[in-house]
Amino acid sequence: MKQMGAAIVMGCLGLASCLPVKMDAYEKNEEIPGHQWSYQYKPVFEVTIKPEDTAYLYNIYVNIRHQDAYPYSNIWVLVNTQLPGDSSLQPRRVELPLADASGKWLGSGLDDIYEHRIPIQQQAILNKPGTYRFTFEQNMRQNPLPYVMNVGLRIEKAGARP
Repeated sequence: MKQMGAAIVMGCLGLASCLPVKMDAYEKNEEIPGHQWSYQYKPVFEVTIKPEDTAYLYNIYVNIRHQDAYPYSNIWVLVNTQLPGDSSLQPRRVELPLADASGKWLGSGLDDIYEHRIPIQQQAILNKPGTYRFTFEQNMRQNPLPYVMNVGLRIEKAGARP
């Protein structure tokens, strides 16, 4: 009898492992060519929201990966958002702090590489099903911006909408 029960449990576990994993977050990072972020390089991130996903609030983050030699304590980025079915862009200039007042990097680091996940919008409402398109542009005075290795977007569910 114990063997039969174990077989049923193992069978259920095997079946469950074949089901698609439900993802509650989107994350994608793009490498900056030559680790020199120029004004011309504008990575695009496309996120598809299904009708059932419009019932949730979302936290939106920008991921930055840079070398220790990065010369500034922050980075300014233009985040251009295009909503589903809309041809116009909604630009927003965002400051991403990378170091504290003493110059210590805020992100996690290993050797001379630092990674940051910086919130740019908490409890955002994405109430239109379809594909949202986010385009990032570096908006610093220096062009190209040296020692920036990757930039990315993370969107995660923050809970049900009220």
